[in-house]
Amino acid sequence: MAHLYSWDIFCRVIDNLGDIGVCWRLSADLARRGHRVRLWVDDPAPLAWMAPGALQGQWPGVRVLPWEQQRQPTTFAGLEPADVWVEGFGFEPEPEFIAHRFAAARSPAREPVWINLEYLSAETFATRAHGLPSPISSGPARGHTRWFFYPGLGRNSGGLLREEGLLARQARFDRRDWLASQGIHWAGERLVSLFCYEPAALPAMLQQLSQASRPTLLLVAAGRGAAAAREALGLARQPGFGQTVTCRRGALTTLLLPQLSQTAFDHVLWACDLNYVRGEDSFVRALWAGKPLVWQIYPQHDGAHHAKLRAMLDALDAPPTWREYHLAWNGIGEARLPEPDPADWETAVQEARGALLDQSNLGYRLCAFVEHLSWQPGTAQKQS
Repeated sequence: MAHLYSWDIFCRVIDNLGDIGVCWRLSADLARRGHRVRLWVDDPAPLAWMAPGALQGQWPGVRVLPWEQQRQPTTFAGLEPADVWVEGFGFEPEPEFIAHRFAAARSPAREPVWINLEYLSAETFATRAHGLPSPISSGPARGHTRWFFYPGLGRNSGGLLREEGLLARQARFDRRDWLASQGIHWAGERLVSLFCYEPAALPAMLQQLSQASRPTLLLVAAGRGAAAAREALGLARQPGFGQTVTCRRGALTTLLLPQLSQTAFDHVLWACDLNYVRGEDSFVRALWAGKPLVWQIYPQHDGAHHAKLRAMLDALDAPPTWREYHLAWNGIGEARLPEPDPADWETAVQEARGALLDQSNLGYRLCAFVEHLSWQPGTAQKQS
């Protein structure tokens, strides 16, 4: 884009860290493009391992601020107004912060471009709603407008987060060297990563791996999935990083990993032959890895995730074996977990990845969207 902007990105950490994972990747991506970003977050602690140095201000262009400071006039009154506001998944700024910005005495020319960054979806409603205005009818910003921005796989969506230089970094990656640098002994087994919630099919999946003709080294990411795997494997406690847990089930060996930075997690996905991922951020990173993947969508009590999963499988043109496995892994229907077919799945993933690489990414589309809206009356003025 021809112009650079200052951004306020607002993030609340709910339960599974995908929210802060996405908001941090967006913040870092915008900063790499030359923009200035303030990330307001109510629980910054995960950034200590997710993005080492972020809390100490060691990421050029990104400043992390405590959410509660939005309520303190002595803090925000001294801040330069940002050109763009981004609500992470609908969590708007505090009323005090909004009131200060939209005070009647302030010039309307300084109104920010206000964006609601929504959840990733391939459903048709998301494409229809992407880029639409949402007039604000109450509160201190009454009469102003925020805009919907939906990440997605199509050209008419908000796209997917993808940093510049990703493909070059992947081309330089050597998995044997990386595994050795992490103290992981690899003797040529099939490498599988596991990052999930608590799928009911997890014991069946572990049983399949243990009975496979080819030995498998399973790398389990820290979190809810690791606790579920420990229970399924009959382990009393989490081992330390690099400690091998040999499953007495035949061909399966398991390593329980520590909390990983986003960069290190990407490397796990690049190193493995098959990746089980969950939520939004890791699903997108698994797509960029280009390896066969199994996605556990975030489960919703009303079953709304069923339609979301099917829409995504449709968008990926999933072959029947991939679709069948996904439905069973996500507990949709009563079918047992089928045997995986990674070779068939990899073809589909590679084709989807290739099509996505031909498109512009979310950072580019978001900047272009802001650029377009900045020409409209009453929005932020361009900066040279």
